[in-house]
Amino acid sequence: MKNIIIKLLMLFALFSAGNSLMANEHASAISHESQQVPDKEFESKGMGQMVVDFLKTTGVVALTNPKIPDNIKEEDKALYVFHQTWGRIIMFGIVFLLFYLAIAKGFEPLLLLPIAFGGLLANIPVADIAGPHGFLGVIYQAGLSNELFPIIIFMGVGAMTDFGPLLSNPKTALLGGAAQFGIFGTLVGAVMLADAGLVDFTLKQASAISIIGGADGPTSIFIATKLAPEILGAIAVASYSYMAMVPIIQPPIMKALTTEKERKIKMTTLRHVSRMEKLVFPVVVLMLAVLVLPESTPLIGAFMFGNFLKESGVVERLNDTLQNALINITTIFLGLGVGSKLEADQFLVPQTLFIMVLGIVAFSVGTASGVLMAKVMNMFPGHKVNPLIGSAGVSAVPMAARVSNKVGMEYDRTNMLLMHAMGPNVAGVIGSAVAAGVLISIFN
Repeated sequence: MKNIIIKLLMLFALFSAGNSLMANEHASAISHESQQVPDKEFESKGMGQMVVDFLKTTGVVALTNPKIPDNIKEEDKALYVFHQTWGRIIMFGIVFLLFYLAIAKGFEPLLLLPIAFGGLLANIPVADIAGPHGFLGVIYQAGLSNELFPIIIFMGVGAMTDFGPLLSNPKTALLGGAAQFGIFGTLVGAVMLADAGLVDFTLKQASAISIIGGADGPTSIFIATKLAPEILGAIAVASYSYMAMVPIIQPPIMKALTTEKERKIKMTTLRHVSRMEKLVFPVVVLMLAVLVLPESTPLIGAFMFGNFLKESGVVERLNDTLQNALINITTIFLGLGVGSKLEADQFLVPQTLFIMVLGIVAFSVGTASGVLMAKVMNMFPGHKVNPLIGSAGVSAVPMAARVSNKVGMEYDRTNMLLMHAMGPNVAGVIGSAVAAGVLISIFN
């Protein structure tokens, strides 16, 4: 009986092994058949023909004699050829100008350099680096199309921000609010230009362009990605260019709107701000945003989160990471992703010129509004405000505050306005985020 059972088990094992072997052979045959691709018949070529074929794949040929896709309309062929030839060359020139401004002039190099280099890579012919499968395209999809990178930047900025000057003199928040007039004033201007037929801006595009007036790069990118991704490159370059040129643009406006006596007004710290106040403030601001304008909470929430970590004093490692490693890594990817939108066919359009013009108008109006609001505040009883700090109401942190301090010291070497200017400066960051939330909510 025992021998019979052993024989049956052996037969069963052999039967199973046979079936398994047949199944594997069948699967292998199917896999082999599916992977077989008919080889292209090799054509014997001479050395001369091989050299000619190689030259056809070079960038020189692509820049001088681009291939025109079949789906291009007849009336669009000339414009397509221009963008693929002279357009790319012009973009190379613009990129090299950005390199010069960033390196030689020190204009916001942390972002202008990655943006410019991304633009250089995006305009390389044939390689399609900014395409869906190119690494710039992947970066754009990973962090810009979903607004991730601007939000991380806001976390880092929040971790580097001190709300003490604002809390010690809360009325300076009015200066940050006044500077946002540049945003809504530019929105009206863009819509008027569109109505006049001078440029074909949609209401969404006009809303995205107007944020340039707040001189807040991450917010500009955030709203452009949501409302007008097709003009993201122009908006980002305009926003960061004007942020970088704060020391050039703002002083003439500040001096034109103030007297020498006003520029010499000295301000004093009104009171000491406790740690508890600094700890509670970001939570209160966030809850107000939740109750009044939820559309602004992605940016304000990230900003307040970074500041809350800083003020808690118990997560120094996280605070240090936000202020340094994380914001630096994100800045690199953000710049390259924005640069991917500097392709000739997207940047070299009439809209770009109007965006640059509207951007400088918006920034100038925002600066002037802050200064004029300070002059109005001085008409009322109480501690006088130096109107120079009103220009810091734009959210170019901390450059605008440093410019206010520098101009003030030109007239009185002992007049330190830096900390006082930080109040409207951080209020401007919050104000631009709120303005972005208002504009986004209009279309939801």
